[in-house]
Amino acid sequence: MSTPVVVELPLRGEWVTPNTPGKRIPSHGTDIFGQRYAYDFVRLGPGPTGNRFYKPSPLRYLILGVRLQDCFGWGQPIFAAAAGTVIEVVDGLPERNPVNVFRDGALRFKNARAFDVERSADLAPLSGNCVLVEGSEGYVLYAHAQTGSVKVARGDKIKVGQHLANVGHSGNSTAPHLHFHLMDHRDPRQARGILCCFREYEALQGNTWQVVQNGIPKHTDRIRSC
Repeated sequence: MSTPVVVELPLRGEWVTPNTPGKRIPSHGTDIFGQRYAYDFVRLGPGPTGNRFYKPSPLRYLILGVRLQDCFGWGQPIFAAAAGTVIEVVDGLPERNPVNVFRDGALRFKNARAFDVERSADLAPLSGNCVLVEGSEGYVLYAHAQTGSVKVARGDKIKVGQHLANVGHSGNSTAPHLHFHLMDHRDPRQARGILCCFREYEALQGNTWQVVQNGIPKHTDRIRSC
């Protein structure tokens, strides 16, 4: 494994990373689109809802689906993990509401099967609303953002910690989450993934939050940043 680039955690509050290079590589089961070392961040609830991303009961989620407004991560701010220049912005793509495990799962499967990597010039059906930033260590993608939430424009110079957009459910998404990765080319079709770690966050160990520096979260970790 190569030496990881150190960046800031792009979210605040408590999150899990069901897809992470801390679990497997490639983290999403593929190297295409530069996502070999990609992370998915999902926010879970407190107390009795601590093992799910939504407030209603699991039965309601399975039968009727849950509203985006009832998902803990939806609308949470996404912050710049590294400084750089915004080179691509997509916003205005719709989100599916309510979130339904069967519909969203089927759509994701359909998109994955039908998408032509060689011919399609538009990656928006996969990445949804997104921000792509060129920095000193590569290109950083923040994907699946909330419709209408993007705060930056192409050409903007951004600083670490700047509010870029909000977590959403656009594109090839099965639940509101942030897809985040670094790559070595602005065109995902030509890019290779770049491994990154996070400068500092806390991980829950038993009942105690422990500081982790330059860490790569595992899929079993509950992490937070203030």
